[in-house]
Amino acid sequence: MSKKILLALAFAAPTLAACTTMSNTDASTAFGAATGAGLGYLTADALGSSDEWKVLATLGGAAAGSMVAKNTNSATCAYSNGDGTYYTAPCP
Repeated sequence: MSKKILLALAFAAPTLAACTTMSNTDASTAFGAATGAGLGYLTADALGSSDEWKVLATLGGAAAGSMVAKNTNSATCAYSNGDGTYYTAPCP
């Protein structure tokens, strides 16, 4: 397990260095995607999923994390119409 952590840290340092020239919105989106990917992977790993499911959970977590970050930056929330569709409006 420690090899995985060291490998992740080795890739994280250059990635974080690249964030110094990003706007706040871009940095927030990148952070949300990274956090979502990590949580997706950890959840799949904790459930004992196969490698294929871990990849899917990581990608899904990254997508969800980036969308949450974008919505947080724009201060909009999604509301259900009750028929499977939704609309966005300012958050309360």
